[in-house]
Amino acid sequence: MELYNGERPSVFRLLGKYMRKGLYSILTQGPIPTHIAFILDGNRRFAKKHKLPEGGGHKAGFLALLNVLTYCYELGVKYATIYAFSIDNFRRKPHEVQYVMDLMLEKIEGMIMEESIINAYDICVRFVGNLKLLSEPVKTAADKIMRATANNSKCVLLIAVCYTSTDEIVHAVEESSELNSNEVCNNQELEEANATGSSTVIQTENMESYSGIKLVDLEKNTYINPYPDVLIRTSGETRLSNYLLWQTTNCILYSPYALWPEIGLRHVVWSVINFQRHYSYLEKHKEYLK
Repeated sequence: MELYNGERPSVFRLLGKYMRKGLYSILTQGPIPTHIAFILDGNRRFAKKHKLPEGGGHKAGFLALLNVLTYCYELGVKYATIYAFSIDNFRRKPHEVQYVMDLMLEKIEGMIMEESIINAYDICVRFVGNLKLLSEPVKTAADKIMRATANNSKCVLLIAVCYTSTDEIVHAVEESSELNSNEVCNNQELEEANATGSSTVIQTENMESYSGIKLVDLEKNTYINPYPDVLIRTSGETRLSNYLLWQTTNCILYSPYALWPEIGLRHVVWSVINFQRHYSYLEKHKEYLK
């Protein structure tokens, strides 16, 4: 995937594209992850390291993100999830939070302007998390791009904003509890109707018991599905930082020392090779957990 910008591609750019195709033809002889998740760590450290103005690290990180998403698309990765903004990030300095929100709004509006190109590549964009915490302009723009790309299916980009895993689990429990309580109330009403000799007698012997929340209900009500096969966190950090705690029980974790703006094709390729090396074990473990 390479978006046309009106300029003639350079020889080096074309060469790089064909080299990637050759590399992908080798990698695709083995299993390719269905879902890769990313923690974009190191933007501020990159700016400090290179003496960039405030916000320069986030801009460099956005360019790195475009490259990484291109590699995932070319490799045939169906789902890519990025941890764009945590609920905990609201504790940062107000002007820094505002800068990130303004940058997010700018990039979403850019996606809306390129809607026809996104649809041509059949990419679905979804924002996940506690979206009620977003400012109204960002939320409106996010809703617009999600509606515009809702029918696309070749590749799904999930953008986790105002997200933490603990908030996600609480949300899943609340949604499942509400569903469970509604089912229990309906069953009780049916049983009372039968007991009072109502003209409409409904058989309840074979109805499923709703004595508690089921695992399948929780999994259906999490923000992020399917579960990732690979989680990449840059900067050499091995912490999950309240991200996908529920979904990473059977997942390859990869922590390159590169800061996020420094991430490149070699890191994505290595994560896929590592996934292929452990694929048999991961599949057996999935069967064991069923």
